[in-house]
Amino acid sequence: MHSTLIVARMEIGSADDVARVFGDFDGTDMPHLMGTRRRQLFSYRGLYFHLQDFDTEDGGSRIEEAKADPRFIRVSEDLKPFIGAYDPATWRSPADAMARRFYHWTSR
Repeated sequence: MHSTLIVARMEIGSADDVARVFGDFDGTDMPHLMGTRRRQLFSYRGLYFHLQDFDTEDGGSRIEEAKADPRFIRVSEDLKPFIGAYDPATWRSPADAMARRFYHWTSR
């Protein structure tokens, strides 16, 4: 399994709205097409954390392929009132918002 963690800014009080947007999106076949196995959303003091687990390492490339799908475009637009770039000056794509894992441990 492969995981990604996106960090962004989130309007305080908008967690229910963001959850609704993703609930609608995850009710389609899009997560399956992107290879998404699990999605978890977290907030902390105006920050947004989007943890996404994929079946395989090719999750990033499958998301790139899905970006042209109208459902992907719609979910991105629907999230704009609530989610913003962590650093707007350097943000060019979602890849600019991905945290880098520097430690991993799994029980045996």
